[in-house]
Amino acid sequence: MEETLVNGKFEERIRFWKNRVETLSAADLYFYNQPVEELHGGVRVLVHGREMLMFASYSYLGLIGHPQINAAAKAAIDEFGTGTHGVRLLAGTLKLHRDLEAVIARFKGTADAVTFSSGYVTNLTAISTLVGRHDVVICDKLNHASIVDGCLLSGAELLRFRHNDMAELERCLQRADAAALKLVVVDAVFSMDGDVIDLPRTVELCRKYGAILMVDEAHSVGVLGRRGHGIEEHFGLENAIDLKMGTLSKTIPSVGGYLAGRQDLMQMFRHASRAFIFSAALPPAQAAAAKAAFEVMEAEPERVEQLRQNAAQFIGGLKASGFDTMRTETAIVPVLCGADERAFTMVRHCQHEDVFVLPVVSPAVPEGLARLRATVTAAHTPDDIDRALRVFERAGKRAGVI
Repeated sequence: MEETLVNGKFEERIRFWKNRVETLSAADLYFYNQPVEELHGGVRVLVHGREMLMFASYSYLGLIGHPQINAAAKAAIDEFGTGTHGVRLLAGTLKLHRDLEAVIARFKGTADAVTFSSGYVTNLTAISTLVGRHDVVICDKLNHASIVDGCLLSGAELLRFRHNDMAELERCLQRADAAALKLVVVDAVFSMDGDVIDLPRTVELCRKYGAILMVDEAHSVGVLGRRGHGIEEHFGLENAIDLKMGTLSKTIPSVGGYLAGRQDLMQMFRHASRAFIFSAALPPAQAAAAKAAFEVMEAEPERVEQLRQNAAQFIGGLKASGFDTMRTETAIVPVLCGADERAFTMVRHCQHEDVFVLPVVSPAVPEGLARLRATVTAAHTPDDIDRALRVFERAGKRAGVI
């Protein structure tokens, strides 16, 4: 009887998701996991045999397909092959990995850096290595899921403060046991809203209450700061963050994640982080591509300014049409739709007019706050953006969003 009940719950859970996908698909409202057949500079993609303008890519500086990056990846395969066949601690570390980490450290203005196999894993291992039982971890309520999961995995007491509410952050710091190790973790740019953390006040509070500060820069590297170096450059701060986390799969067209900071702290991660000890090393091509991408960013800073101009054109055009773009200050542009169905319907109209954009609905965001999460890149031309804006306006009217 008990086994039947357990199996019934198991089947019910699977059936829920099967039914949800089938219902949306039958109404031509399912847009996830669509295979991209061709990439054309990250701006145009071939999907279902149709060329579409891409407005859902994290290639903020348009580095996908850059010849210098492609050449570095190909050369790495010729020299090292396609894999490392080992974890970093044992036989998996290549000179390529250490060269990449040195480039990241220089770019982020730190003494050292260490890389991991994914951005999600990087947050999990960073937080769970730094804090544990009897410690306190404090995070913004809109932090990325990987941060939340890292906090839960750590076993530390978790305190969350209202989004970008510095008064509540201070109350959390005051609530924490004065003798406990305190870690504050925040996103630099929030991936659903596109706004920026109040870093100067966050730093001030962390120093006042003796807390360690970790900042996830997945969506700020290449986006914030005059040269795209991130949130410290954006606010004119130096060495304000104790632990800098970032990904190698957004602005950087590769895969993986990194931590950057003090040399002794990075050495600790190399010997105490379970994700470093028990995960295979980055493949040679991916390490080489990431290293080359950082070098291209330094050599071509004009991409950052182009991205800024493109984001301003896109956000301004959406607002002029009557859309609510929420709090965005960056290239992540939420287009608020309200009900899930409106978001799905608007995406259907956009994709039927060959603009590739995707919906974000509950439970990823609260009910009533469904949106299109559009992204603009430095590779879009003004004409690309104007065309997308016209499609968005028509789709928004048909879906009842505007």
